[in-house]
Amino acid sequence: MLSCAGRSLDLTHPIIMGVINTTPDSFADGGTLYRGSQLDVELGLVRASDMVMQGAAILDIGGESTRPGAAPVAPAEEMDRVLPLVERIAAELEVVISVDTSAPALMTEAARAGAGLLNDVRALAGEGALEAAAATGLPVCLMHMRGDPGTMQTAPDYTDVVCEVSEFLQRRISACETHGISRERLLLDPGFGFGKSVEHNLLLLQGLPSLVALGLPVLVGLSRKSLIGKMLGRDVAQRLPASLGLAVLAVERGAAIIRTHDVAATADAVAMWVALNELGDK
Repeated sequence: MLSCAGRSLDLTHPIIMGVINTTPDSFADGGTLYRGSQLDVELGLVRASDMVMQGAAILDIGGESTRPGAAPVAPAEEMDRVLPLVERIAAELEVVISVDTSAPALMTEAARAGAGLLNDVRALAGEGALEAAAATGLPVCLMHMRGDPGTMQTAPDYTDVVCEVSEFLQRRISACETHGISRERLLLDPGFGFGKSVEHNLLLLQGLPSLVALGLPVLVGLSRKSLIGKMLGRDVAQRLPASLGLAVLAVERGAAIIRTHDVAATADAVAMWVALNELGDK
């Protein structure tokens, strides 16, 4: 069980994390919670409620786009986008709230507002992030990213992507432990699409059991990723079937959490895998 600010997550079966972006420019759903130029918190609450009913155990709320080429967002603007929705969901819904951020100030304030998990694409490598995350007492997901969103897809290069991602994550685990964040509070994300080519992403998925063998829950985010577009020639709106296939392949290889924009369909696909897997255990 993973303790998330008074709520618990049972990771003995794979669970679903629904994505809610409060950004105007995220690659899959940017701007969908806006009315004109203003973020509509009530619309966000409706989106969150739908995802919970569809099977999301976690809602991941982000206020900074990390798509390839994305520009950074000022911390104050990121907080203005994220905190009102975190507060509203925490007051209305029984669900673990994850905040997708690298900003120490937002980590601190999100914990106060009711968040139960921190999800950092920079693996707490930013200045003050380790200290802020440790002080919240919340679990943290550490993700691998080579470079930053603005440059990460400029000719990514690895000798052995699975080994290098594993070594990076082990270093970040050690850094967390040094700062008082125990292994029991950590999750790992190999960072599909973050500084990886199509081949790198496929090799990472193939080698996912090596990351699972590190002994911490692994979160996988392959939903609507450009990997699908590059391989199949599908635009973002046409990537659901491949996203579902990748989700099932990930849970087969040991993923504990599937991060997705399409909760209902992904929950159904994963539930079928769980049913088949349980039948095999009898």
